[in-house]
Amino acid sequence: MPLFFSPGINDVENCLDIEESRHCVKVLRKKTGDEIDITDGKGNIFIAELIDLNPKKCQFKVISTQSIKKTPFSIHIAIAPTKNSDRTEWFIEKAVEIGVDKITFFQSAYSERNRINIERFRKKAISAMKQSIRAYLPELTGVENLNELLSTDFSGQKFIAYLDPESPKYLKDLAKANGNYIILIGPEGGFSPEEILQARNNGFQTVKLGNHRLRTETAGIVACSILNTINQT
Repeated sequence: MPLFFSPGINDVENCLDIEESRHCVKVLRKKTGDEIDITDGKGNIFIAELIDLNPKKCQFKVISTQSIKKTPFSIHIAIAPTKNSDRTEWFIEKAVEIGVDKITFFQSAYSERNRINIERFRKKAISAMKQSIRAYLPELTGVENLNELLSTDFSGQKFIAYLDPESPKYLKDLAKANGNYIILIGPEGGFSPEEILQARNNGFQTVKLGNHRLRTETAGIVACSILNTINQT
C-alpha cells in the first residue's frame, strides 16, 4: 500500500496537503471510507480513513497508530553539493532508502556549488522515505561553511573520507557498531591539505571507503551503506 506523508497530524482535524491529496484522489482514485497509511516523518505510521476526497485538501481520521523505534545508531553525512544537482538528488534518494539520519551540505575550498534548492532536496527525501516505507524523515541542512562544521560539537565517531597514502585505514574497520557517526565527503577536487589538517585537529579520522577513487555522490552512498552494514552484523 502506498505511504503518504503528513507532518502535522493531531487529534482535531487532519488533511493531506495539495500534492498528496491530488495523488490520492486523481492518481490512486481512492474513495470515501478507504484506508490509507500515513507517516509524519517522526517515527509514526498511521492507518487512516478518508472522509472527504477534496483533491486540494483531502480529509482523513486516524484509526490506529504504530510508533517505530529508532535504530540504536545514527548516520550524519556531510557532503559537498555536486556541480550537477541531479547527482546530489540521486545521492539524497539512495541515502534515504539505505538509511540516513541527517544530511548536511557544506562549502569547502574546492567546492563546485555554494547554493542549493533545499526545498527541492527535501521533496526528494520525502519521496524516498515514502518509497522505502520509512517512518523517519532525515534532517537536511546547508549550505554550511566547512570550518564551522568541523568545529561543531559532536558526540560520536568523526570521519573524513580521504585517500591517505600514509594511513590507509578503512571506514569498515574503524566504525564501531551502535554508535553515532558523522562522515565528511568532499567535492570532486577533494579536500585541501589545510582542511585535512583542520579536520584531524578537530578529532576527525581520515578513512578510505574502498580501493578506488569515487565520485562525490557515489562516496556518500558507499559511506552510508558501510555504516548501515556494520550495524546489521
